[in-house]
Amino acid sequence: MKDGYIRVAAASFDTSIANVKNNGLKICKLINDAYENNAKIIVFPELCLTGYTCEDLFNQDRLLNETKIQLQTIINETDNKDIVAVVGLPYQHLNSLYNVAAVIHKGKLLGLVPKTHIPNYQEFYEARRFESAPKNNTTIIFNGKNIPFGTHYIFASSTNPEFKFGIEICEDLWLPDSPSIKLALNGANLILNPSASNEITTKKDYRRLLINSQSARLVCGYIYSNAGNGESTTDVVFSGHHIISENGTMIKESSGFESEIIYGDLDLKKLSSERRKMTTFKSYYDYENIYFDSTNLDLKTTYYYDPHPFVPSDHTLRAKRCKEVFDIQTHGLMQRLQATGIKKVVIGISGGLDSTLALLVCTMAFKNLGYDNKDIIAITMPCFGTTSRTKNNALGLMNELNVTSYDIDITESVKVQFKDIGQNENVHDVTYENVQARTRTEILMNKANQVGGLVIGTGDLSEVALGWSTYNGDHMSMYAVNVSVPKTLVRYLVDYVASLYHGQKLETILKDVLDTPVSPELLPQQDDKIVQKTEDIVGPYELHDFFLYHMIRFGDEPHKLFRKTQLAFKNKYDKETIKKWLAKFYWRFFTQQFKRSCIPDGPKVGSVSLSPRGDWRMPSDANVKEWITEIEKL
Repeated sequence: MKDGYIRVAAASFDTSIANVKNNGLKICKLINDAYENNAKIIVFPELCLTGYTCEDLFNQDRLLNETKIQLQTIINETDNKDIVAVVGLPYQHLNSLYNVAAVIHKGKLLGLVPKTHIPNYQEFYEARRFESAPKNNTTIIFNGKNIPFGTHYIFASSTNPEFKFGIEICEDLWLPDSPSIKLALNGANLILNPSASNEITTKKDYRRLLINSQSARLVCGYIYSNAGNGESTTDVVFSGHHIISENGTMIKESSGFESEIIYGDLDLKKLSSERRKMTTFKSYYDYENIYFDSTNLDLKTTYYYDPHPFVPSDHTLRAKRCKEVFDIQTHGLMQRLQATGIKKVVIGISGGLDSTLALLVCTMAFKNLGYDNKDIIAITMPCFGTTSRTKNNALGLMNELNVTSYDIDITESVKVQFKDIGQNENVHDVTYENVQARTRTEILMNKANQVGGLVIGTGDLSEVALGWSTYNGDHMSMYAVNVSVPKTLVRYLVDYVASLYHGQKLETILKDVLDTPVSPELLPQQDDKIVQKTEDIVGPYELHDFFLYHMIRFGDEPHKLFRKTQLAFKNKYDKETIKKWLAKFYWRFFTQQFKRSCIPDGPKVGSVSLSPRGDWRMPSDANVKEWITEIEKL
C-alpha cells in the first residue's frame, strides 16, 4: 500500500441457491483472481455462500452445517494470500440466527460482523428468520478458535495505519443511523457493504446516489457488492449492481445483470488527510480494533488524477464553474464598494489575462450596482517591454467597456528612478524589472487618492503561490479580485465572459488576449515581439497549479506529489521535467511566504486559498530543506 494506494474489488457470481459447496468453489476462484490482480480487499454479496433467497431453508441444519464447512474451505484457500475476503452467510449464535459477513485474511477468520437493521417490509421479510445484531461485541467458537462477533469492530492493518475498514450490511446503509457513521468516526477509512438489493425501476439511480453521498459524508472509500445472477426468484430480480466510491466520486460501477468482478484503486492517504483537516470530523474510541498483518505493495495504480483540478473537463460543468467564480468575484467587489461607500476604482491594464479579468469583474460589479462605468479609471502604463499588441488590446478593452482610460508612458519616470538609485539601465536585472512594477503601482495608488477610489489588484492565485509579484509593486492593492483564482482557470473565465459578448468587437479583443503569451513585459521587446515568457522562467502553470492543489488540499509529501503528477501528465511531461519544476515550486512556495503574509483582501472562490487571514498560515521563515532533500532522492 505504498503512498496510500490500495486496489479493492467487488464481486458476484452465478449463485446456486442452497448449493453451498458450488457457491464456495466460485468464491474461492474469485478470491484467487482478485489476488492475482493485486487487490487487497474483495467483497462478496450478502448471504452469498448460501444464496440470499433461501427463505425458510435458512432453518435447515443441512444448509447451516454445510455453510460452516465451506466457510472453512474458503478460509483455507486464503492461506498465505494477503487479501481480505468478505463473504456473506447465515450463522447461528446461541439461540438466534444472524445474517453475517465473515472477514477472512491469510487463512484466518478475523471476525464475524452481523447485520444490524433487519428489514421486514414490502418484498423483504428477513425478520422471519434473522435476529438483529447484539448490542455488544462478544466471542464465538468456530472450529475450536475464539472469533470476534459483533458490529463494534474496526479491522486495522498493523503495518499501514490508513488501512482500516468497517462493515455494514445492505439495509444498514439505508437507515438514518447507519453503522458506517460510527465506524468512520472510529477511524475506518473504508466501508465494506455485502448487499442483496433487488432491482426495480430507478432503484439503481437512488442506490448510486446513496452510496456516493455516504462516502462523501464520511470521507471514506465505499465498496458495495450486490447480489446478482442466480438470486432472482419468485417476485424479485437482482442485477449485481456493484459500486466503488471514494469521497463522493464514483470510481467504478458494474454494468449489471451479469456476473462480474470490478476493481477500483483508492487513495487512503488522501482520505486520511481530508479528515485530518476537518476539525469537526471527531474521533471516537469506543470500538475495538482487530489487527491483521498486510504487507506493503507498490501498486502500479490506474488511479486517475485530473491534470487540471481547478478546471472541469466537461464543457457544461466548466461553463457553470466559470459563472460561479465570476459571480463570487463580482459580488465580493460589490460588497467592498458598498461597505466603503466608494464608487470609483482604479485598475492597471496591461493587455494580459489577469488585468483583463479584473477589469471585466469591475464592469460587471458596476453594472449590477448601477454605477457609471466612467468611474472605472483604467490605466495602461507602457515601458521598455510593452508591445503594440498588448497595448492595443488594453486600449481596445477600455474603449469597448466605456471606462475612463489613461495611457501613461512610464519610461521617463523609471529612468529618473534609475538615476536616483544609480541603476545602469543596460543591466536587465531584478532591479531593472521591479522599478517598473513599483512605478506602476505608485501611479495607481496616487491616482486612487486623487479620485477617491480603490486600487483593484489583478494578481492571481498561482502568482501568489509562487511569489511571482513585486513586493510593494503589483503585490499590493486595496482589493484583489483574482487572488484565489488559479492561472489555469483565469483563461477559461476570460473565455466565458467573451462568450457573453458573442459577435461584438469586445469578443475579438478578448480572444486575442487569450492568444497572447503570458508575460510581465519587463524586459525590452525585440521587433515589437514579447521576449520574456513567464512559463520559461517559473515553469508551466498547469504543473504548478496541480502541485498547489494537491499540496494544500492533501498535504502530500513530495514523493507522493511526484507520483501523482506522473499519473496525471504521463503523456506530456517526463520524470526529469516534473522533478525540476516540483523543486522550483517548493523553493518558491517556501521562500515567498513573506509576500503572502501581507496580501490584500480578496474573495475566496474555491477550496484552495492562500489568504493569511484564513486558509493558509505559515511562518515566513520556514525552512524548505526537508522537502528539497526528498525531491533530490526521487
